[in-house]
Amino acid sequence: MDTEILRERRGKIEILTINRPDARNAIDAAVSNQLGAALEELAADDSIGAVLLTGAGDKAFSAGMDLKAFASGQMEAILGAPGGFGGITRRHFPKPIVAAVNGAALAGGLEIVLSCDLVVAAEHATFGIPEVKRGLIAAAGGLFRLGKRLPLAVALELALTGDAISAQRALQVGLVNRVVAAEQLLDEALALAERIVENAPLAVRMSKDVLLRSLDLAEEDAWQVTDQAAAVVFTSEDAAEGALAFAQKRSPVWKGR
Repeated sequence: MDTEILRERRGKIEILTINRPDARNAIDAAVSNQLGAALEELAADDSIGAVLLTGAGDKAFSAGMDLKAFASGQMEAILGAPGGFGGITRRHFPKPIVAAVNGAALAGGLEIVLSCDLVVAAEHATFGIPEVKRGLIAAAGGLFRLGKRLPLAVALELALTGDAISAQRALQVGLVNRVVAAEQLLDEALALAERIVENAPLAVRMSKDVLLRSLDLAEEDAWQVTDQAAAVVFTSEDAAEGALAFAQKRSPVWKGR
């Protein structure tokens, strides 16, 4: 039975937990394969509107690649898994992913966080890419994603010193959305995910797609991406339902199309 990734469904939200607390939830081949397989399944599951990703225990969200697994010859399986490192860093997942960071998110652990869309952190969480301290670089997307999410000076400091920052500092620089007490972490992350899944699923998916695809585009190209999405969303059944429900002063019943 697969146990490295625990799964729990809460309504329209799927909770995925990296379940290797004794190894600080480090990523080995099994984690990469199981997390990737779960995300592949959830991408096609119309009953799921958002995913919440966290780690077991209270010490680490993930300390990154399992160096023992790396030394035993699992490197290709870990880095080359479908979807990239952890099954997620190269994956274009259509639905929102909320990371609930329950401790240290370091090296590949931070790169997994950066592959998520929203981040809720426990007060004791820390964030860093210490690869330069080991003669390596963050090669699972951490460098360019930090450069997009953070002010350049902050991204460079993290990348070049290898030092970690606190959850409060991460909040100040815009790396995380919320910082809460550890005992409130899961509830707060679920509440954020619930706010998302209350909305029209097609509109949510398209909003994520347009925003992320437009990050590096010139304005003229970004308009083209926006117009293409609008043509789909504005003619959808959900768009008609949203307007009708507003007029009738009732909650909309979304169909996702």
